[in-house]
Amino acid sequence: MTLWTPSDDSILSSNLTSYTDFLHQKKKLKFDSYDEMHNWSVNYLGDFWESILQYFKIKLHSNYHTTHKKPKSNKMYESKWFIGSKLNYSEYLFNNATSDRPALKYQIESSNLTEISWEDLKLKTKEIQNFLIKNGVKKGDRVVAYCSNTPNVIAAFLATNALGAIWSSCSIDFGIETVTKRFTQIKPKVLFASEKYVHKGKAYDTKDNLEVLMEKLKSIKAYSTLEAFDKIEKSNLSSEIIFRPVNFADPIWILYSSGTTGEPKAITHSVGGILLEHLKAIALHQNVKEGDNFFWYSTTGWMMWNYALSSLLCGACLCIYEGSHSFPYQNILWEFAMKADINHFGGGATFFNEQMKVNKKNISKVDLSKIKTIGSTGSPMAKQTFMELNNLLPHAQIISLSGGTDVCSAFVGGHPHLPVNAGEIQCKMLGASIEIWDSNRKSLYDSPGELVITAPLPSMPIYFWNDFDFKIYRESYFSKYENIWYHGDWISYTKNQGLIIHGRSDSTLNRSGIRIGTAEIYDVLDQINEIQDSLIIHLTNNEEDRLILFLKHNFKKLNKSYINEFIKNKCSPRHVPNQIFSVPDIPYTISGKKLEIPIKKILSGKNFGEIINFDSLKNPDALSWFIKNRKINSQS
Repeated sequence: MTLWTPSDDSILSSNLTSYTDFLHQKKKLKFDSYDEMHNWSVNYLGDFWESILQYFKIKLHSNYHTTHKKPKSNKMYESKWFIGSKLNYSEYLFNNATSDRPALKYQIESSNLTEISWEDLKLKTKEIQNFLIKNGVKKGDRVVAYCSNTPNVIAAFLATNALGAIWSSCSIDFGIETVTKRFTQIKPKVLFASEKYVHKGKAYDTKDNLEVLMEKLKSIKAYSTLEAFDKIEKSNLSSEIIFRPVNFADPIWILYSSGTTGEPKAITHSVGGILLEHLKAIALHQNVKEGDNFFWYSTTGWMMWNYALSSLLCGACLCIYEGSHSFPYQNILWEFAMKADINHFGGGATFFNEQMKVNKKNISKVDLSKIKTIGSTGSPMAKQTFMELNNLLPHAQIISLSGGTDVCSAFVGGHPHLPVNAGEIQCKMLGASIEIWDSNRKSLYDSPGELVITAPLPSMPIYFWNDFDFKIYRESYFSKYENIWYHGDWISYTKNQGLIIHGRSDSTLNRSGIRIGTAEIYDVLDQINEIQDSLIIHLTNNEEDRLILFLKHNFKKLNKSYINEFIKNKCSPRHVPNQIFSVPDIPYTISGKKLEIPIKKILSGKNFGEIINFDSLKNPDALSWFIKNRKINSQS
């Protein structure tokens, strides 16, 4: 079902059309379709990424002598890009500074909307940079933040990056053990922290946590609260921000894998790779323009914070909301969108799925006419949610993205020239060589298979911190197919040439020789109003396979027969669960993914203390029921 179609005027005025014209005029390239353009972008990688660098007029302090160097080893991760070039991410970002509009719009829970001018952002950045210089921070040093999402954090990152140092952050709601496991790996020199924060109307003091963290992080040479930079003495800041050029492949920041079932991996990205990738993704695929207001609801511990920050590269105003998405009422983010005139509104799929369950009537009362795109990621968004969002905002393009922390971007996502179909991702992103394979490396076009990446990207991790021989790197991405990136998503094409992600491939169900994606079942269950959330687990015991459905619901009495019949009619008999249980809550990772694999391990008899890091969960209390009832698999 087609939900949205771009107008002729919107196509003509899009950034992608401007880029297409650039290719025609400057490169003598003309494409009759997006498929042709995409094929060129992945078959001529050096030419494509060079065109991105040129189109966005990225200033280089020294020029490159080689655009893309393929490794002799044929190992994808050993590719080199723009060899010899030097640049600075923060410098490019501040080139968009203007007095015509604010750099940031900011609101903390239950407070008024505040605007931060480009001049004030510059001053904050310079003051923090002075602090870093005073404490000996230089290129390659690690600067970390344990913090809530505020303008001062943005300034702290920009100050760090401008000096060529490496940034890393964890959200203030992370448990201290989670933060320690991440930061001790990278031995930071400077720590910034929020001394307090507010969540659901309650104020929290972080003093005790910070004392523990400082004790554990022996490498720290300097520390400051972010609140210390709230007031700026302009008279003390006569000089400009220092921008130190770095190599294209030098690190920009360190992100972390979820760490739910093991030690989090310290994923290190490059300055040049991120700059090119984010300009491409945000400007060309999401059509973010100079002067737009961009918002993605995130904490500083999710890669979408880093992604959203890059909207400033496009000359957009970054909008920040710090606090609960449902306090003091469910409509708070939508009202923020109205007050801030937000044009691009993003969040996790779980947020949108929940909002369509509990808040549709209230959303309809808010003027959201300025919203041009709705962005969703973190997990597959239900087909029903697509349709209900479209009913509320028929003028808005719904953009579902999928990629991850591994590339701090997406492999598949939006396209301003293509229609939006319910439940579908619009396209493969430019420069991303995506294929769908079976176990024999055969490409699939009519059935689901593994999402693989067959050619390198500049935004691939340059390495994992401390993974000196790339052992963990290879195990993470290249263990299933030699020299091919295995991403772990179960995906298929649609008849519209869109894409559907059916869930993680390691959590797909194999029943009677047929693989079933968990997303298929979740989509159906989302159509039942009384079901608030769900979790599907496939267990095997003594050669008997069982499908178990866990429901968070508001039925007065759980009608299992009705639910089973509904699933059977909408899907097939293979999709029908053997057992259904009511649970108080469904456990999620901090990034918004359901805990399918860890719960499966718990119910299979594994020691939960060895397989789950509770501090890495969004709602760790939700595990209590599953731990208490972990012998379900032995029940008949």
